Amino acid sequence: MGLLLGVNIDHVATLRQARYATMLDSPNAEPSLLEAALAAKAGGADSITMHVRGDRRHVQEQDVRDVMAECELPLNFEMASTAEMVGIALKLAPDFVCLVPENRQEISTEGGLDVAGQLESLRTTVATLQEAGSKLSMFIDPESEQVQASAELGAEMIELHTGCFANAEGEERVAEVARLADASRLGQELGLQVNAGHGINYHNLSELFPVPNLVELNTGHSIVTRAISAGLEQAVREMVELMAGYPEA
Repeated sequence: MGLLLGVNIDHVATLRQARYATMLDSPNAEPSLLEAALAAKAGGADSITMHVRGDRRHVQEQDVRDVMAECELPLNFEMASTAEMVGIALKLAPDFVCLVPENRQEISTEGGLDVAGQLESLRTTVATLQEAGSKLSMFIDPESEQVQASAELGAEMIELHTGCFANAEGEERVAEVARLADASRLGQELGLQVNAGHGINYHNLSELFPVPNLVELNTGHSIVTRAISAGLEQAVREMVELMAGYPEA
């Protein structure tokens, strides 16, 4: 079986919020996250990832409800381990929950969750959500102590943070691939499903192929960027055609 693809549609919401953050009920609010999820499904995505942040900067709870109701793909719900988000996850009951760190100053998630340093506080969150039927993943840096701590928590999966790999060049990138490979091997030995994500794009994807045991890659920004560049010509053409209907004086 080949790699599975989880498509993160958060940045579709980022574009919508740039204009309609205070007018989400407007019929003009676009782009639609549901349409984005359905397009991802049609393109071959295996799951949809959405991250509701504490400050609601992009995805809203209703977006997740809409996608879960209408898009027949597993939903990977990214969230911080807070009482508020646990309550939301319990109401939504997504297929998967990925626990991530959250920093209000960051533009997008940077760095993995310190599972080893928050073991006891995370234990309650993991157990609560698993009892509700969600499978748990830990978004972690490729470090042995974080992999081991995730297994100790009883998580079913880890998602290896590939941001350092994506930002590295030359020999540093080679070293990051080796680090990811070591973490992936350890994860499999400990019975964890190993996923990876962050900063993966059309240019660096193949450089991750030496990392063994990967099941799913989660990425979004690069896909949304590609969608804009690949579809912009057609979008402009359609607008020009519509404008041609303006009555001449």
